[in-house]
Amino acid sequence: MGTKEESTLSTQEIASHRSASSCWIVVDSKLYDVTSYLDEHPGGAAILLKQGGTDATAEFHKIHSTEVLKYLPKDACLGAVDTATIASLPISASVADGEKEGERKGKGGGPPHISSIVVPNDFEAAAKAVMPARSWSYVSSSAHDGSALRGNLASWHAVRFRPRIFHDVLAADPRCAILGAASAFPFYLSAMGQLGRGHPAGEPGVVRALARRGIHGVVSTESTATMEEIAAAFADEMEKEKRKRNERNEDGVVGQDRPDAQLHFQLYIPADRAIAVQRIRRARATGVFRSLWVTVDTVVLGKRTADRALQAAEALAASPELEGHAERGAFGLLSHVNGAQINATLTWDDLKWIKEEWGGPVVLKGVQSAEDAARAAEMGVAGVLLSNHGGRQMHDAVDALTTLLEIRTYYPGVVDKLEVFVDGGCRDGADVLKAVSLGAKAVGIGRPFFYALAAYGEKGVERCADLFADELMTGMRLAGMKTISEARPERVNASRLLNEIWRPEKSRL
Repeated sequence: MGTKEESTLSTQEIASHRSASSCWIVVDSKLYDVTSYLDEHPGGAAILLKQGGTDATAEFHKIHSTEVLKYLPKDACLGAVDTATIASLPISASVADGEKEGERKGKGGGPPHISSIVVPNDFEAAAKAVMPARSWSYVSSSAHDGSALRGNLASWHAVRFRPRIFHDVLAADPRCAILGAASAFPFYLSAMGQLGRGHPAGEPGVVRALARRGIHGVVSTESTATMEEIAAAFADEMEKEKRKRNERNEDGVVGQDRPDAQLHFQLYIPADRAIAVQRIRRARATGVFRSLWVTVDTVVLGKRTADRALQAAEALAASPELEGHAERGAFGLLSHVNGAQINATLTWDDLKWIKEEWGGPVVLKGVQSAEDAARAAEMGVAGVLLSNHGGRQMHDAVDALTTLLEIRTYYPGVVDKLEVFVDGGCRDGADVLKAVSLGAKAVGIGRPFFYALAAYGEKGVERCADLFADELMTGMRLAGMKTISEARPERVNASRLLNEIWRPEKSRL
């Protein structure tokens, strides 16, 4: 948006524009007329109306980076607002069901002490106790009736270990490599949007925690903070870790030989290629992101049932004028993502310009069939992430482990041509070994980290990483694995899932 002169409007005039017929908000000392955007807002009109006539900066930054302002109509910015006027504006109503800042303790007085969190699944209840309904719906919801999410969770239990005895596992080593970079463990933080919805620390806090634990992480396009802010936070924390390591060495203390954390960037390809190119170049310019993970399973947004119901209820509660808006929300005509932010016209041909612009490793995120994995290998990508988007996109979509077994059955050479990652439903560090045994390079962990952040901030992210690491190490020792290279197909029994994989000879009509 072009810069406009400072607005001369009074506090009373700005505060009066808080209805469906005229809605103004202030963000970062600028006044915006969002009236024409009410029906287009991905989060629903009710949220904007709650912020109408106020300084909505704090609420805005809980969910968005400033980059999303470009999606407003070009004439939406009415000008800058002086400090005195902003100070006298009404206090912004929280998106979080009217909660005031600091009221994150829930009905039970807050989450339990972090010491009581002993398995990753424990974070879910702790997060639900403190998260606003809208934020909880965003992270916990799934597509349609939730069958894909349930399938993800169940798939890990369909694979059993075959432990071996008389192996010296005292010094079990979980280290591996992800896209050529050493990794402390064969798991990483999955890309998740809008982490600021869970906790004010948001993405910068998460990557700082990853830096302290030596964990790889994939940063989402749809982050609360800008990619530059996230990269700067990570680089700053990595520098601190380096100084600590040097100090230990100077003191004669033998430090832990742990690989450094690494970040990767997840990209949604928007309808406007120019925007995609700009994002790729910005990510590359940070010098922090090692690879580009291109999401390929979101040509349109899936049916997020709980979100639709919540949007409809919020619209009706906000104003009788929003009845039509409520109906649109219930039918998915409104969503977390603006239509311009995703692209239903992408083809394999687009990989050429994406790879050329990035100039480094590219991973396709959201592959759900052996044929597409094989095609990706032919196209020269560095890796594929087998994923159904956490059960949030396609109804009854296949889980990642089943797709991995399809690849091993019909295109076994694929795992030698590129790196295969899986995510979706992993809730135990030992389960990571199952995927690695079946040919995966590493496993993405999503919701547990989001819940950990929401309940306990950066400390929660660290504890979540520690729990997965502890379970992984215990699993290695009990399975008789001294190194990750010993995680091979014969160390697990996947016959139950093999019975469920697609069989071409049984699919012919």
